Amino acid sequence: MSPEGRYYIARIMKNTLYILLAILAFVLVRNWENRDITHPPGVLVPEMPRQNELAQSDPIIMGDYSIKPRADFTVRARVLSREEYRWSDGSDLSPVDLALGWGVMSDQEVLDRIRITQGSRWYYTRYDHPAPLSDQQIIRHSGNMHMIPANDWVEDKLSEIRTGDVIQARGYLVEVDRSVGFRWRTSLSRNVTGNGSCELFYMEHLFIEPRG
Repeated sequence: MSPEGRYYIARIMKNTLYILLAILAFVLVRNWENRDITHPPGVLVPEMPRQNELAQSDPIIMGDYSIKPRADFTVRARVLSREEYRWSDGSDLSPVDLALGWGVMSDQEVLDRIRITQGSRWYYTRYDHPAPLSDQQIIRHSGNMHMIPANDWVEDKLSEIRTGDVIQARGYLVEVDRSVGFRWRTSLSRNVTGNGSCELFYMEHLFIEPRG
């Protein structure tokens, strides 16, 4: 190979190395920025969500969805996990689920002993025995909530949330109907599990508390 050919190949290899290093740096920075947030031991959110059921309400129309408020809902909670949805039924209306915890389920010491995952619009907990809490305590102090952003600003804020954030949110628990026969119903109880136990949360206001 001529000296010119060797020089050309060396330049290509050098430029490729620079590109790979830049990609690696980008990935490391993104992973650092999106890392889970941890807290000192202790209950972060002592209060339960507040709910006031509505006797009647006018529907909210979003595209071909009709959204009927069932209860005013206000929650301050620690984010235990988040999961985005793109292709499932209703994902154009509710693009993200948040698993939220309050009371004992906002305590880092407890959460360090529980593995939390989400998928297919469900929220799962696993732990080694002895269990850090009873199943009933976990059910009563956490929930998997399907988030319906009321506007683009709320949707943008939802995209900023990281696991471990403490958030404050306000809106309505709702039921949803669609012209093609799609129906979605909210739970109105924090003490149930299984099918229909998740909250369907039409979120009008969202505040992410400052990270420590």
